[in-house]
Amino acid sequence: MKKIFSTVIILSAVFLASSCEEALNKKPLDDLTEEAYYENATQLQFFTNSFYSSILPDTPYDEQSDLMVATNVSNTLLNGSFRTVPASGGGWSWTTLRKINTCLGNLYRCPDEATRKEYEALCKFFRAWFYFDKVRRFGDVPWIDHELASNENDVLYKPRDNRDYVMARMIEDIDKAIAGLPESYPKGKTYRATKWAALALKSRFCLFEGTYRKYHEGDITLWTLPADAKPAEYYLQLAADAAEELMVLGPHHLYTTGHPDYDYQNLFAQYEADAGEFILSIDYDYANKVFHNASGTALLSVCGRNSPTKGFIDHYLMANGTRFSSVAGWSTKSFADQVRGRDPRLHQTIRIPGYNYTTLSTTRAKFCDMDVSLTGYSINKFVMPSDNVVLNNIRSNSYNDMPVIRLAEVYLNFAEAKAELGTLSQQDLDKSVNLLRRRAGMPDLSMTDANDHPDSYLTSEDTGYPNVSGDNKGVILEIRRERVVELAFEGLRYADLLRWAAGYRITKGLYGMYFPGAGEYDWDNDGKVDIVLYTGSKPSTEATFVYKIGSDITLSEGSKGCVKPNPTYTFSFDPERDYLYPIPTEERVLNHRILQNPNWPDGLNF
Repeated sequence: MKKIFSTVIILSAVFLASSCEEALNKKPLDDLTEEAYYENATQLQFFTNSFYSSILPDTPYDEQSDLMVATNVSNTLLNGSFRTVPASGGGWSWTTLRKINTCLGNLYRCPDEATRKEYEALCKFFRAWFYFDKVRRFGDVPWIDHELASNENDVLYKPRDNRDYVMARMIEDIDKAIAGLPESYPKGKTYRATKWAALALKSRFCLFEGTYRKYHEGDITLWTLPADAKPAEYYLQLAADAAEELMVLGPHHLYTTGHPDYDYQNLFAQYEADAGEFILSIDYDYANKVFHNASGTALLSVCGRNSPTKGFIDHYLMANGTRFSSVAGWSTKSFADQVRGRDPRLHQTIRIPGYNYTTLSTTRAKFCDMDVSLTGYSINKFVMPSDNVVLNNIRSNSYNDMPVIRLAEVYLNFAEAKAELGTLSQQDLDKSVNLLRRRAGMPDLSMTDANDHPDSYLTSEDTGYPNVSGDNKGVILEIRRERVVELAFEGLRYADLLRWAAGYRITKGLYGMYFPGAGEYDWDNDGKVDIVLYTGSKPSTEATFVYKIGSDITLSEGSKGCVKPNPTYTFSFDPERDYLYPIPTEERVLNHRILQNPNWPDGLNF
């Protein structure tokens, strides 16, 4: 989807359409020189708007992982021979960094000190974010903090800096951003970066780095860390401190109207981002025709059939706080029984029996649609209410604002960092994770109970994270569960798998709902057959979906089992290679000092 923001449109108008009197006192717009371009806040805002569209993720359901699959399977799920060293591209792009550094290098042209301070902070916010993406993808990368001249060969052809050095520079940048960004903007809009967004970003990338170093300690992905590199605990403490500062001093609070059966759904479906919970969002706008395709992806068969997996559904607790995986026969339950009595966020994230796409209420029908879903489970999160979408005839053009960072993530960052540090208390849970659970009408998480009785589903080789250990094992696993549930489809899952050294989750079978074999199935127990699976000749039936086993639909155990959404593919993950991306060969040819990441052969020997 093309990255366009309504703020860019609006600000372009502001920049280009000044009053007649103002225009008489300005240089002609077709004669703007570099010296004149950075002179005031309007010009600087116009220039920096591109950073939002270049850096922030803006495509709903774009990320595939162990929790979400689609018709076009991503190469990061297939891995193996589906991923090779590219000649160019592959995320190794520095255009946006050059623009950021250009802006920083020209701020002195603006005579207003307050404006200079704000835009220096904004540039450093985005430079920290830019480098977070690069470190997450490549590990070591060259740190460049100014616009390069053509004769700076020592910098142009420098080797990669180790990630410890780069992280230190990122922390310097984000601390400058925290100190210099405004605490708010007029009208409470959340599509511009604030001090609180900078604190949230710091908590995100420091948690990533702290847990990455903990769970990857001694492995090949940290091959160039110096002997005096900062330990995991250093970054975890920074993550906890940044999150807590935002929680204590910031203006943000969770969205709630006291209705746990639909508050979570409404948070993501309403037109304007909730300024209480959304710390940074992407502003979509009907009047300016700035759209995304969340509703179309969830409701139309031509939009990729992005589908939640059974493993995603199985993470949800029962509504009374007990574990679904402790229920007899949990792994082979019918759909209606599988989703009955679960955490209320489940029916606000996927469609369940009773779903009705008419209004944002507790009334629902048409809950399963195999034309839209590969797994049988259909998405509901981010779908706008039909009175906004269908009546305006823009079903695949949604305009509800999309979250980039929200307070719920900060709560989870705080709790996870403290749990990994061994400093988490029940009071910490009560002011973070349990606020999320209470909004959803769920019982509180007890630290003692979680640690005394870790969930076997979350410790299993097949379904969980067997590499978690220590006194806080149980509560760490429960916080991970909460991330799955609360942050579903918000683009954070794959990064979580990377930092937890849990790439193996991709190889454990990305399946859909369970069927015990050929027969008629009443998905919602209303007395009407919804789907028929058969072998041999096609039966006569009025069911909406009729599939031949082994031909139209593939089950994990042949004649029975879970739906295999992409039966011709095998998902793989090589822990000696796939936690990092390869450096493009053209870059290495141009600069022989750029080393290739481990186990990515590119045929270059220098």
